[in-house]
Amino acid sequence: MSSPEKEFLEKIEKHKGVIFKISKMYMDNKDDQNDLYQEIIYQAWKSYADFQKRSDFSTWLYRTALNTAIVFLRSEKKRSFIQNQNVDGLSARQEPYNDTDDINMKRMYEAIHQLSPIDKALIFFFLEGFSGKEIAVQLGITEVNTRVKLKRAKEKLKEIIAGQGADSH
Repeated sequence: MSSPEKEFLEKIEKHKGVIFKISKMYMDNKDDQNDLYQEIIYQAWKSYADFQKRSDFSTWLYRTALNTAIVFLRSEKKRSFIQNQNVDGLSARQEPYNDTDDINMKRMYEAIHQLSPIDKALIFFFLEGFSGKEIAVQLGITEVNTRVKLKRAKEKLKEIIAGQGADSH
């Protein structure tokens, strides 16, 4: 194995938790999560030679993973739409989570799935402990805009979770 490949695989191994979390936030069933996980690693490898090391690997990987997730989500929605049209109006049944016993975590991920891609990214960075300034840099928006969007995303998430509670009673 060549040195760049080994270096890349070591870095991916160190940061695989980030890739897993993004995959889980953007996809709602295990197969799609695994597909997205693999796609993120593939896209990261394809662009690894262009990684300038002007930023930390983790920063570059966050951005690559989020961009890949958004593109993947768009392609999945198109594919899902086409499949649903072929089923003659019947909606495709989504698989429920079965990999966790933590009901609150499950509800949170289900709620996050209902957010827009930008809101998902904001919530992800917030949950990872990024500051407003760090989130702004990652997403390429101003810090003020980040704070406003993050506040709105949190409010949407609270509303969705509150609605889930009403549905389960």
